[in-house]
Amino acid sequence: MKADTLIVGGTIATMNPERQVIENGALAVAGGQIIAIGAANDLREQVQADRVIDCSSHIIFPGLIDVHAHAGHGIIKSIGMHSGDRWEDICGQVYTQASPPDFWYAEARLAALERLRFGVTTGVSLLGGGDTIMRTDHPEYAAAHCRGVTEVGTRSVVAVGPTRAPHPHNYASWNNGRKSEYPVTFEQQFQTCQQIVDDLHDTQGGRINIAMLYPVLRDEHERDMTAKDYATACEQAQLVRQYARDKGLIFTQDGHWRGSVRRAEKLGLLGSQTLLSHCIDLHRDEISLLAASGSKIAHNPSANASIQGRCPAIEMMAEGVTVALGSDATAPDRSADMFRHMQQAMHYHRTFFKNANVLPIGQVLEMCTIGAARALGMADRIGSIEVGKQADIVTVDLRRPHLFPPNMALHRLVCFANGNDVSNVMIGGELVLDQGRATRVDEEAILDDAAEQAALMIERINCADDLMLPLGFWGAKGTDT
Repeated sequence: MKADTLIVGGTIATMNPERQVIENGALAVAGGQIIAIGAANDLREQVQADRVIDCSSHIIFPGLIDVHAHAGHGIIKSIGMHSGDRWEDICGQVYTQASPPDFWYAEARLAALERLRFGVTTGVSLLGGGDTIMRTDHPEYAAAHCRGVTEVGTRSVVAVGPTRAPHPHNYASWNNGRKSEYPVTFEQQFQTCQQIVDDLHDTQGGRINIAMLYPVLRDEHERDMTAKDYATACEQAQLVRQYARDKGLIFTQDGHWRGSVRRAEKLGLLGSQTLLSHCIDLHRDEISLLAASGSKIAHNPSANASIQGRCPAIEMMAEGVTVALGSDATAPDRSADMFRHMQQAMHYHRTFFKNANVLPIGQVLEMCTIGAARALGMADRIGSIEVGKQADIVTVDLRRPHLFPPNMALHRLVCFANGNDVSNVMIGGELVLDQGRATRVDEEAILDDAAEQAALMIERINCADDLMLPLGFWGAKGTDT
């Protein structure tokens, strides 16, 4: 058998339907796909490979998948995060008023590099944030983001959509340091999204895909909007959902809680291609609605929403709902490290139930591999190490003090590893991280570009004061006693 690459040695956590674990295993890759899996001794004899990667003392597993995060956040890390809602205000201001294409390109490369080094091979990125403020006034912003991700080499599902009604919203562009402001209508944003889908969906060998989004409609929106504006928002949500359905795209919403799933069901937004994030403090009947509709859930255990309320992930999974893990990263106070979020998820639910057996180690690993692939409609291509699937493969070097002694490799991976333990990352058969170094890009150049864009952003919105340590940073007293 001829192969491009043979990975030998180590423990393979396949995440296949039998959840097979192969000690001293090997796998062969050709044409971007996995063509053989088995014992190292057998495949060494059966496979002639152009390249052999020795992964002795490593664990080998499918690329991690992050089903909910935000583009743009990587350059706004920490700014204003200690001052109530100030951080979200900054997001809204930057994403509408102070983010030219160069910003989105620099941030995309930074965030994709972070994901890559943490073993995240596929991630969802909403093109904006705050109260779901999308940068969809023109296609150039999504194009810049996708160009940055593509250069690094990871897979991305980029979620785009209109900002919540009422419209118009005020946006701005920058040219040679000069700012031009203009109103943006729903029609303009929707047309922009359709252009983005036409130009970018299922491109770069399937590494770039587009999802559609409309902001969540909750009790406060019906209460605070005029009846006309609320009715318009409902109509817009249905229009975006129908477009996603017609195009076969994922439809996602950010920030469901306390009755909003009922509203989504009444509007016809649920379904097998629907991905809802956070989902805190759901009513019992809402869990049943999600199960009956086949809707998928992005659970973000490290997010602020999971502090404000509880996502009943355990109860949803018990009713057959697919629940996958998201980072909600890479800011204000968290990263794209899915190991961190796996560990957080276990503690989050075990604390609630006061039961250390809740959310077993293997189940939480499923939530950011094969379960996450299922949530994105990609389980036939990625999420497990099986013959015929894309070769999205990660290795972690277990020969480290915090990952010893050398037994129970899966336990060590989930409970003790962190993203910095990732040694190699293969995506579509291409080794894009080799012994901890990106192979496609100059990492230092990415960091320098991000620093430059951050400085320009701070100048544009005049937020230097938000970089100061706030009152209360050291606690109530702030001094030693």
